[in-house]
Formats: sequence, structure tokens, C-alpha cells
Amino acid sequence: MTDRLRLIRKELGLTQEVLARKLGIGKSALSMIETGKAALSERNKNILIQELNINPDWLEEGRGDMFNDQPYQAFTLRTDNTLPRQSVPLYNIEGTAGLVPLFVGESRQKPVDYITIPNLPKCDGAIYIVGDSMYPLLKSGDIVLYKQLHDLSDIFWGDMYLLSIDIDGEEYITVKYIQKSERPGCVKLVSQNPHHADKDVELSKIRAIAFVKASIRMNSIK
Repeated sequence: MTDRLRLIRKELGLTQEVLARKLGIGKSALSMIETGKAALSERNKNILIQELNINPDWLEEGRGDMFNDQPYQAFTLRTDNTLPRQSVPLYNIEGTAGLVPLFVGESRQKPVDYITIPNLPKCDGAIYIVGDSMYPLLKSGDIVLYKQLHDLSDIFWGDMYLLSIDIDGEEYITVKYIQKSERPGCVKLVSQNPHHADKDVELSKIRAIAFVKASIRMNSIK
């Protein structure tokens, strides 16, 4: 399994530092796992399977492909209750005034379509994302399904969120991991893409926030 962890990192183009941060461990601990001096914990396995879409059979026994071939990936919490079937409205965010009116119900924007996925936690909506800050987990044009968060005190540190941030009066919409910041009154926004630096943002600048519950990879055939 230690060799397979190194293969995952190489396939995703991640440095030891980036993957270690994703797993919530130190770089030295990751190095020990990759060299067979330490074991991969169940928590780390779950992160690889749920957040990086690694095939559990391949991870445990080397059987099958490295990645799951599912068309979507769910990001669930232990307390999530899944629904057998639901229709999630898909919005074109470019046609709205941003996330805030959409979240508080002031937008008259009608869904462009509905997404039906079985056994998924309750979702409030879905939008297309732009940018590569969460690549390779997410890429521009993918769809994220979200559940609104109404109180910033309910943030689960280290989880993935859809955010609307006020930057000089302009709305900036992004998907990031949220971690604790050393700066009072701030949170740290962390990207999956190692080419994007972490950024501390004041809580007062967050205008809207939602859990990312699932993502759908949109593949273009040329």
C-alpha cells in the first residue's frame, strides 16, 4: 500500500507537502508511510477514497483501476443522511447577481436544469465552477452540488466549501478547503492546486457559504 500511495501522489502531480496537508499529517509522516516505516490510517484511507476518488479495491489490494469510474464524487460527513432520490436545481451563476441573492431567495433566476443522483446527502443547488484552484480534484466547467451553511460558527475545519467573498466591493466566488487561521477573525482558504497559495480571509468578508456535497466531472470530447 505504501507504493500505491506514492503512485497516487505522482499521478495527481502532488508534492509530499501538498498531499500531507490534504491528509492532515506532517510531511515527515507521509514520507515514513511512503517508505513503509509507518502505516496508512483508516482516516487517511477515507480521505483518499472520498476526496480523491481513489478506488478502495486498488488502494487495499491493487485490484482494478486507481480511480473510481463513477460520474460523480460525494463529499459526505459522518452525520449526513442520504436521500434515495432528489432533484437538485442547477443554476447558471453567470445569469445571477451572485451567490448571495441566490442563497437568500431574492434572485429570480430559474434553474437551467435539474440533476438527479441517488443516495446523495440533501443538496440545495448546483452550479458550474470556474478556475483551477482545486485541480485535479475539480476543474473549470465541473459541477458542484452544495448545501447552504447559515452560521459561520458551524464550519467544519478542513472540509470543502463554496464561498462568496467580498474583495474591494466585488464578489469573488470560489471553492476552497477552510482551515483555521493564525490571524484573529480570519479563516485560511486552501487550494488543492499547489500553484495556488493559501490565503487568510476575514470572516466579515464572507458573504455566502455552502458545504460542497458532491461534484460532477464534465469531460469535453473534441
